[in-house]
Amino acid sequence: MSELYSLRKIYGETLVKIADKYPEIVVLDADLAKSTKTQLFAQKYPNRFFDMGIAEADMVATAAGLASCGKIPYVSSFAMFATGKCWEQVRNTIAYSKFNVKIVATHACLSVGEDGASHQACEDVAVMNVIPNMNIIVPSDDVSTRFFTEEIAKIKGPFYMRLPRSETERIYSDNKKFVFGKEEVLRDGGNVTIFSMGLMTGIAIKAADKLRKNGIKVNVVDILTVKPIDKDTIIEFLKKSGKAVVCEEHEINGGITSIISTIASMNYPSKLRSVSITDKFGQSGDWKELFSIYGLTEDNIIKNVMELEND
Repeated sequence: MSELYSLRKIYGETLVKIADKYPEIVVLDADLAKSTKTQLFAQKYPNRFFDMGIAEADMVATAAGLASCGKIPYVSSFAMFATGKCWEQVRNTIAYSKFNVKIVATHACLSVGEDGASHQACEDVAVMNVIPNMNIIVPSDDVSTRFFTEEIAKIKGPFYMRLPRSETERIYSDNKKFVFGKEEVLRDGGNVTIFSMGLMTGIAIKAADKLRKNGIKVNVVDILTVKPIDKDTIIEFLKKSGKAVVCEEHEINGGITSIISTIASMNYPSKLRSVSITDKFGQSGDWKELFSIYGLTEDNIIKNVMELEND
């Protein structure tokens, strides 16, 4: 079995690694530093860490104030709290003024598992995507997490970066360099394209490789930058295949299925299917079991590809 990586741990370790390089970085958390792994930063740089307690709205507003003074605040909590409990402050205090605040949320959607529906933010990308000036990154492995944790410190403006609770396998080579605003093509030369986001990218690759063994080639595009999304690459692959399966651990409404459907309808109408959560709340359980219950599986991706292939 391939080695598994905790993306939230990679995030915490990277903050520590880049702290001296970017002395303007400060980190804020809301009583969850042990879980989000920002405690690693707090232990080494206690004067640059602020535990705001269970007061997410105050944390976001404080981060905006720090950004106005030239700091680069990284704000962390669970995705449910980082997007839900303080959405007004994110919109009006950070995004409206284009403050240089980096919201890095962990424990997104079904990956939070046993914590159940109240903690499973499967709408987070949607609610952040509708905010003007907000940029959105969804890493798919440890390499992309490490890269974008530092990269967003170099780019001025508000960011939302989504990380899971569960561990995942490595997808990219260790020294891979990414480009913000550009998606990554992982498989090419097929009649159907799989667009995937986050944890679903590793699952999509396995599905694609199974299909290839059976003589069916598919394209796989990793949607790392959700906003501003790479329209050129999406349109390129829609034109190549005319058929696509969009895979996301997120609600079908407002996630990359909605975004890619809009791009397709306005630029190159195509046959689309979605492997996503279809207007349902989550539930408590092991995250792998939940992925199976909600159809976020290799087999369901293969089923959808085959139906398009035979259409």
